[in-house]
Amino acid sequence: MSRNPGRPLSPHLTIWKWGPHMAVSILHRVTGAALAVAGGLGFIWWLLAAASGAEAYATFLKVATSWFGYLVAVGLTWSFFEHLFSGLRHFVMDTGAGYELRVNRMGAIAVMAGAIVATVLVWAPILLTMARH
Repeated sequence: MSRNPGRPLSPHLTIWKWGPHMAVSILHRVTGAALAVAGGLGFIWWLLAAASGAEAYATFLKVATSWFGYLVAVGLTWSFFEHLFSGLRHFVMDTGAGYELRVNRMGAIAVMAGAIVATVLVWAPILLTMARH
């Protein structure tokens, strides 16, 4: 098989026109890593704090209920929904559907928008209830 030396060996980011489908693909990988690393470390910290006694658990709760703790929790919630909806999109594509450019683009946009909407639906009541107290 001969190769045209004027063409790259493999596609490069500068060749492709960026679109929502590429963003969702990258976000799927990033959110999976974030859920595994940040979620795993948070879970381990919670378990260690619970097993270490009241003082350690109080420290965990102080950090978890600080502005930074809520920021991490909201970020993990968004990551969960982004990863979930992207996985469902890939599941549909595995059936052979959704490869048409327009449908693919709209599906990718729906994943990103859906993750934001779902995160707001989860956190808005929590944060509004906290604001009242």
